[in-house]
Amino acid sequence: MTVQHKSIMHNITTSILDFNTIAEIFSSNKKLVLSEDAKNNITRCREYLDKKMATHQGPIYGINTGFGSLCDVVIPDSDLEKLQQNLVMSHACGTGDEVPADVVKLMLLLKIQALSYGKSGVQLVTVERLIDFFNNDILPVVYQQGSLGASGDLSPLAHMCLPLLGLGEVFYKGKKQPAADVLKQFNFEAINLRSKEGLALLNGTQFMSAYGVWCLLQTKRLTIAADIIGAVSLEGFDGRLDPFKPHLHSIRPHKGQIQTAENMRKLLEGSEIIKRNKTHVQDPYSFRCIPQVHGASKDAIAYVEHVFLTEINSVTDNPTVFPEEDEILSGGNFHGQPLALALDFLAIALAELGSISERRTYQLIAGLRGLPSFLVATPGLNSGLMIPQYTAASIVSQNKQLCTPASVDSIVSSNGQEDHVSMGSNAATKCYKVVENLQRILAIELLNGSQALEFRRPLKSSAIIENLVSDYRKHVPFVEADKIMFTEIEKSVQFLKHTPFVI
Repeated sequence: MTVQHKSIMHNITTSILDFNTIAEIFSSNKKLVLSEDAKNNITRCREYLDKKMATHQGPIYGINTGFGSLCDVVIPDSDLEKLQQNLVMSHACGTGDEVPADVVKLMLLLKIQALSYGKSGVQLVTVERLIDFFNNDILPVVYQQGSLGASGDLSPLAHMCLPLLGLGEVFYKGKKQPAADVLKQFNFEAINLRSKEGLALLNGTQFMSAYGVWCLLQTKRLTIAADIIGAVSLEGFDGRLDPFKPHLHSIRPHKGQIQTAENMRKLLEGSEIIKRNKTHVQDPYSFRCIPQVHGASKDAIAYVEHVFLTEINSVTDNPTVFPEEDEILSGGNFHGQPLALALDFLAIALAELGSISERRTYQLIAGLRGLPSFLVATPGLNSGLMIPQYTAASIVSQNKQLCTPASVDSIVSSNGQEDHVSMGSNAATKCYKVVENLQRILAIELLNGSQALEFRRPLKSSAIIENLVSDYRKHVPFVEADKIMFTEIEKSVQFLKHTPFVI
């Protein structure tokens, strides 16, 4: 995929779609347009399928047969279009919480990308209508529960595609409303699905993929934030520089570990606090092992990024149409196992960043190394930062619970035809929650680390850390005495969300 950088348009092509491109599309609110190559691929595949169906004798799964365990039921040619509409309606059986708008928009983008390769047999008008939805922020109402992550994300993708038929609901201009009403506002006709189209729209991993991409985009920011906030806490705790020296890591050269140690050295460069003589010989693991723990998570994240980069540039519906080879193949590219495993791994990696963060918070409030108990000048009368640590501990515990892997589970469906499923959709929604939780845990550490740093005055930390804390103080002041801590935590979370962390 290529980007026209000087334009408000993004050109959908068959080249690689990457995370930076996706971030740019969303941050710049770019509109999508199909390249001529993509249009030709889509049209060529549809024309091939129409010709094939006009001459082929016998069943082709999902095109002139039922679905799942009904694959042996042959459907008359006169009912092929009705078959596809029935498929979308019958599979729209999601429930639970609604999928966040950003994730729904990602689902649209990723489905458009997958269909642009011209292996799915859809009409050009169908893909262009999905682009209309994306470009005009017409976001279908989709529900989090209902996918097994195996025959694709059937239920959530059905909800995403109902508005193509003038059915279901959408969010438009901040209001949930019937899709049919919004189509009328744009003079859009409902799409009449042709043979194979419903299956092409519903088979696919775009629900899992969209959640995974959203999590990875947040993770890029949060891993940098974890290093910076860890460095703030280290300075507040009067920690040592020794654990970050390069020759220590050169003899155990894990990539993430080396990168994290380098980050810590950059963050601490020029600090008066780190240079002063220390009376203690070692720091607790939560400080001393920042390169090893943060680094291991970064290496895990790099693996997950590789999996998702492959997935979002793949065709994941079924059956798949190969006009050049004159074949229509029924396979299993919709199975979410690669994503399920990766999402479970990502959740674990992020939960560990939160776990070690909370331990640093705990050390800071323990009354060690000249810091007052609970980081308040008059403990006893004031509880200070005692209870925010409780909050962090509670969230860390929830993350541990959420890290029970979904990918080890499988429940047989469709009368045994679909006898192994990935549960990747549940892995996806769990991982989303872990990301949000990590953000809150790091915000609580920043609250504590910045508070501890003030007790090291008049010594100064590095320019990077001092500038960060100065910006933070514009939103969250030093805690002189007890106050409602919810407000301070929430302001810290918002600061974390909207600060461009850079090392």
